[in-house]
Amino acid sequence: MIEETIADAEHRMKMAVAVLQRELDAVRTGHARPSLVEQLKVDYYDSTLPLNQLATISAPEARLLVIQPWDRQALGPIEKAIQKSDLGLNPINDGHTIRLAIPQLTEERRKELVKSVHKKVEEGRVAVRNVRRHCVDEIRLLDKEKKVSEDDDHRAQDQLQKLTDRFIEEIDKLGKQKEAELLEV
Repeated sequence: MIEETIADAEHRMKMAVAVLQRELDAVRTGHARPSLVEQLKVDYYDSTLPLNQLATISAPEARLLVIQPWDRQALGPIEKAIQKSDLGLNPINDGHTIRLAIPQLTEERRKELVKSVHKKVEEGRVAVRNVRRHCVDEIRLLDKEKKVSEDDDHRAQDQLQKLTDRFIEEIDKLGKQKEAELLEV
């Protein structure tokens, strides 16, 4: 029982780290990466789809993204989605593709993005701690129902704390890497 709970906690913590990684990939640095716009939500034919399901996204140059929709009718909605986003990019629509020139980041914008990264990292930490809290509650419930011994309860909580510390450390490392990437001139 306890092993299953801890294994579930580890899986959920890994998922929290993966979500954070995706969110950090979407933070604009100064380099063109398809992950910057892949998950942008586009309103297309009465449904909302991520951009990567409507178009091919490539980075032919260090500061240029090219978005080539599979259907020309999607050009307008894609352009609107990019303009609405908080990326601060101006799409250039030539009738076949959309080009996004990635400008150099200003010092002020870098600091704003670093604050955003700190916020996302803290949300990741909170997600991992919530998983730990939920699992500790499950283990305590097992102890109250006398399905596990008190010693097993304490061992499981120690094991869960070590797991939590490991994932928090991984989250902090991701945050520091992204911050260094943003502050790099």
